[in-house]
Amino acid sequence: MGISAQAIRNGLDAVAKTEPAFARALEIAGYPEARIRPTGYKTLLRTIVGQQVSVAAATSVWTKLEAELGKDMAASELLARDFATLRACGLSRQKQGYARSLCELVDRGELDLGDLPEDDEDAIAELTRIKGIGRWSAEIYLLFAEGRPDIWPAGDLAVQAGIGKILGLAERPSEEETRALAEPWRPHRGAAAIFTWHSYDNPAM
Repeated sequence: MGISAQAIRNGLDAVAKTEPAFARALEIAGYPEARIRPTGYKTLLRTIVGQQVSVAAATSVWTKLEAELGKDMAASELLARDFATLRACGLSRQKQGYARSLCELVDRGELDLGDLPEDDEDAIAELTRIKGIGRWSAEIYLLFAEGRPDIWPAGDLAVQAGIGKILGLAERPSEEETRALAEPWRPHRGAAAIFTWHSYDNPAM
């Protein structure tokens, strides 16, 4: 479901009231559009497919997987394929390991993506049980698929650079500094994160 455009606006307005630099940045860059991804296993599988490759390469692999496994791309279908078949679709040995980790958890009912813990840190811990899904990937899923409003991916380099630009910092802040800077913006850090990407790409900033 993701965070709606209106929820992003409301969140940023709340942050701007406590942080003048956000108010100034909003005047320059304007409000970002919503970024929404579907919930469920396929979004996480696509995340694995897209790791460390270009968008074009990831799209090519995904198209081949859909042709092989079907549009629904059921976890059981991927698990039924051998190494050579998945390799022909473009999945490396490492990514096959990650994909099988995800599919096994889903197929055995050990990971219910429709009922993740309400606490964000608990949900991140649940998602990072999947091989190849680290904290950043889990946070991106919770932000853009589940629409959790207070997710703050402080380890993202673009978030660090974007927040540095917004706040006028001399250097890009570290992950620890980025996390600390956003503490006053709870519970609207998700909207703030979306705005950092938006402003980072804006040449007027």
